[in-house]
Amino acid sequence: MALDKITQVTGRGVFVPGADIDTDRIIPARFMKCVTFDGLGEFAFYDVRFDPTTGEKTQHPLNDERFAKATVLLAGVNFGCGSSREHAPQSLRKYGFTAVIAESFAEIFFGNSTTLGMPCVTLSHDAIAELRAAVEADPATEITIDLEAKKVRSGVGHEFDLAIPESARDALVSGRWDPIQELIDHTPQIEATAEKLHYV
Repeated sequence: MALDKITQVTGRGVFVPGADIDTDRIIPARFMKCVTFDGLGEFAFYDVRFDPTTGEKTQHPLNDERFAKATVLLAGVNFGCGSSREHAPQSLRKYGFTAVIAESFAEIFFGNSTTLGMPCVTLSHDAIAELRAAVEADPATEITIDLEAKKVRSGVGHEFDLAIPESARDALVSGRWDPIQELIDHTPQIEATAEKLHYV
């Protein structure tokens, strides 16, 4: 089964403030008891979206109805740091995000996101600040991540050069971003090679 080629992602944006947002803040450990990743979306950023004492919603951007339709997450430096839990990008994907734009990413988070077909691209601090201002002025503003042209554009005229490791960009645009699916698609070749190996 061929994977979708991910050449562009377009959606509304929301900025989540803070540097060094780690995977425990993205998905608290107590919600990782699931057998599958289904249902993790509702727990994304749970401990900062809800008051730990009252359970009431906080002023977190994801609780703001203006950003209810946002699918592009804007963030700062070292997004996704901390433990290597795959649940973090899974929770964002299940929440409804299709891409993340940040100043920088933790390497394992970046890799786990890529294998979900969720592009993570970097922009400068100033570029992200401009996108943040645009979406906060008008939450309907659309942001496009063009992986082929290596650009990020907004519906109000922004255009920025994005950065992404070429190996990840190539995997996304060529539809080879899921290594497990790659193995499944090449089962006949794997079996043929195994038959030639005396120790298998």
